[in-house]
Amino acid sequence: METLKSAFHELIGDAMATTKVTTHITAENVYQPAELAVRPLLDKLVEHLSLPGSGISGAGHLHELFEKAASGAACLILPEHYSNSDLPCISYFLRKDSPASAQVAESLVAIAGMKLNEENAQVAAFASAFSRIVICPSRYLDLFNGEKNQDERLRVIQINRASMRILNEIKRQGKLVLVFPAGTRYRPGKPDTKRGVREIDSYVKGFDYMCLLAVNGELLKVREGTMIDDYVNNDVVRLTASPVISCAEFREKAKLAADAHGVDDKKQAVVDAIMAQLEEMHHQAEEERQLILKTAQRAAS
Repeated sequence: METLKSAFHELIGDAMATTKVTTHITAENVYQPAELAVRPLLDKLVEHLSLPGSGISGAGHLHELFEKAASGAACLILPEHYSNSDLPCISYFLRKDSPASAQVAESLVAIAGMKLNEENAQVAAFASAFSRIVICPSRYLDLFNGEKNQDERLRVIQINRASMRILNEIKRQGKLVLVFPAGTRYRPGKPDTKRGVREIDSYVKGFDYMCLLAVNGELLKVREGTMIDDYVNNDVVRLTASPVISCAEFREKAKLAADAHGVDDKKQAVVDAIMAQLEEMHHQAEEERQLILKTAQRAAS
């Protein structure tokens, strides 16, 4: 299989030449607005790899969520995470779906790990196509223990504090905040990569409404290394949005269920309930996607 680096080397070069993204994150630049000049390059990637029948179901639910955000409510989108192509696909298929869906796409602000900016300049160029609030995931904080890492640990703490300030500012400004609740892409054979991270409960607690988003299909297959080392994959991608959910009601229901089953960690129980609902949505959508995929493959042969 070809990698993104080998199959799209010219596109990567164009992205590098176009972007103005910084590859060093500080407390002063945690909010990274989208570089719209880069986005058409990501669109080319999605257009080239996605097969006929790709698109979004339940877009009306996202329209309703956007209307609530436009009225001042704090609103979340929580998608599954299988591939580095997930966010480009979400943005692309929303913008192609309808003018109302395009409004949803333009309102998205993703929560993104700082390694997208700092690990590889080519990956940072692609990431710059979308508005992001950059954080350092808590699971990485342990890497900065020890006296020799104190300066870096302080930088990370300052970055996360600044990120939370920005998040609290923008969440009632008509934006839809997108967070991948698993915190990483799912890797087959590694079930822990599909478990939601405990910190997601804090997002749910701090927001009013949310939609869950199942993601079926992958244009980039996970491979060790960075995004540009991923394998490219022609596929049917289907996105499925849930109805709008009250965050407070969902959280209360999940905690009551945890009590009933003797579960002490209520925060993790809330996140586990989110992941269970996403898994159910995924399985329901996959049967239909497989039929679409077979039709697309027959048409191509």
